[in-house]
Amino acid sequence: MGLFLFIIGTIGWHIGIYGMFKKAGIEGWKAFVPFYNTWEIVQLCKIKKIWFWLQLIPIAGQFITIWVTIIFVMHFGKFNLVHHTLTTFLPFIYFPYLGFSKEVKWGGEKVFKLYKKPGSREWIDAGVFAVVAATIIRTFVFEAYVIPTGSMEKTLLVHDFLFVSKMSYGPRIPQTPLSFPFVHNTMPMSETAPSYVKWLQLPYKRLPGYTDIKRNDVVVFNFPAGDTIINLPGYGSAQPYYDFVRVDGRDAVWQRFGENIIVHPIDKTDNYIKRCVGLPGDTLQVKDGVLYVNHQRAFVAPGSQRTYEVKTKGTPIDFDALKTEHGIEVRNDEKTEDLYNQLQDMYKQGGVYYMPLTESDAAKLKQVPNISSVVPYVIPFSMDECKYKIFPYDTIRHWSVDNYGEIYIPKKGASVPLTAESIPLYRRLITAYEGHTLEEKNGNFIIDGKQATQYTFKYNYYWMMGDNRHNSQDSRYWGFVPETHIVGKASMIWMSWDNGPRWSRIFHFIN
Repeated sequence: MGLFLFIIGTIGWHIGIYGMFKKAGIEGWKAFVPFYNTWEIVQLCKIKKIWFWLQLIPIAGQFITIWVTIIFVMHFGKFNLVHHTLTTFLPFIYFPYLGFSKEVKWGGEKVFKLYKKPGSREWIDAGVFAVVAATIIRTFVFEAYVIPTGSMEKTLLVHDFLFVSKMSYGPRIPQTPLSFPFVHNTMPMSETAPSYVKWLQLPYKRLPGYTDIKRNDVVVFNFPAGDTIINLPGYGSAQPYYDFVRVDGRDAVWQRFGENIIVHPIDKTDNYIKRCVGLPGDTLQVKDGVLYVNHQRAFVAPGSQRTYEVKTKGTPIDFDALKTEHGIEVRNDEKTEDLYNQLQDMYKQGGVYYMPLTESDAAKLKQVPNISSVVPYVIPFSMDECKYKIFPYDTIRHWSVDNYGEIYIPKKGASVPLTAESIPLYRRLITAYEGHTLEEKNGNFIIDGKQATQYTFKYNYYWMMGDNRHNSQDSRYWGFVPETHIVGKASMIWMSWDNGPRWSRIFHFIN
C-alpha cells in the first residue's frame, strides 16, 4: 500500500508541475525531467542558483526542494499556511489543482512582490515552514537513507540512496521527540554531542500501519546491540561494545573506554538495513551456508552473494576481462581496486581465490576457460567465534555463520520454557527489550522477583540477514530484532553514485 501511494504521489506531483509550467510559460515536458524541473523553477522564481545545487545533497536536499516548491506556489498568489501545508503534504493533489484549475492564474514576480510582507520575510517564513514540515515527513512518512557498506551486495550497492517508507509498517512515535532536525544521533560537526535531549523520552508506540512486515522485505531498523557504544572512530556499531564486554569483561572495558562509552535511546541507535528472512513464530536454520525457514529452503535474492572457492588452471584471473568479456563483476564494496588486489595477493599465496559471487555469476564463472572449479565456501566452526561472536554466545551450541540453528523466532503472546539451554537465547529480550529483571538462583529463574518456569513475549521479533552472506554483520551475530526497533521498508533507489551516477539504478524499486 505504501509503495502504491508513493507511485500515485509521484505521478500526481509531475502532472501538476506540468500544468503549472504551462501557465508560467515553460514547456510542459520539462516538468517530467528529474532535477531539471526544479532548475526551471529556480530560474523562473529568481532563486539563487546555489539552492538548486544544495538540493542534490543526500537527505537534506529533499527539504530544500520543498522550500523551492513553496516559493513557486507563492508566485501563483498562494501565500497562507493552508497553501504551504497542501504544497508539503498533498502536492500530488494540490499541484494538479493549481495547474489545471481555470480559477488559478500565474502571477509571477509581480504578485510575489505585491504581497504585504516583504519578499525576504516570505522567504524566511517559507524556509521555516519547510523545515518543520520536512521534519514531520521525515519522522512519520519517509526518510532518505544511504547504503554505507557492502552487506547487501549486490541487491543494494554502496552509495545507493534510498527512500525508506515509514508508513508501510506504521509510523513510530519518536522516543526522543526533542532533537536537532535532519540529523540522527550526534550534532553536525561533532562526533560526541548528542542531537537530542535525554530528559524527555516517550514509551514505544506505533501508529496503525498498512501492512505487517513480510518475509524477505528489505527493512531499515535501529541496531539492537547499539544502545551502548564505544564512541571512537572505528568502533561504534562496527565493533560493538558488547563484543568487548564478552571478551574482556565489563569492568575492563569501562576502565579502558569509560569516557567514550555512551548510551543511546532506541530511536537514536545506528540505522541498519537487511533482509527480513524470519518472521515471528518461524523456525530458522542455516546448513552449509544455505538458509532454511520452517524447514523449507529460503528465497535467494538474485543479487545475493556468498564466498566461493575458485581455482584456476594455473594462471591468475584478469578481473577486468572477467567483467568486460563475461559480464562478471566481483565486488564487496565501493573499493573495487582494493578488492582485486587482495584477491590477487590471495592467489599468489595459495593458488586459490575466495571471492564473493552471486549464484548466476558463479555459474557463468564455471564456463570461463581458465577456471577449473567454483565451489561454495563454508566457514568452519570456531569455538572462540561461537563463544564470543556468534549469537547466543555459549558453548552449548556449536554454531557457526554457515551452520546455524535451529532457532525459534519469538512471537507476541507465545511462551517458551525457561531452561539453562533456552535462557542464553532470550535473556536480552526479557531484560533489555521488554524491561524485566532476571535473576538465576540455584538453577531457578526469577523474573521481577517471582520464580518463573516459562516466559510469554510482549513483542514480535524478526530475524535479519544481509544478502552478502559472508560480509554481513546480522542476526547471526547479535540476535533478534524487536518490533520496537523497526524503522521502515526500503522502497526505492532515487540516486546511485560510483564516480558518477549509476543511471541503471536510479528510480529502481527494491525487491
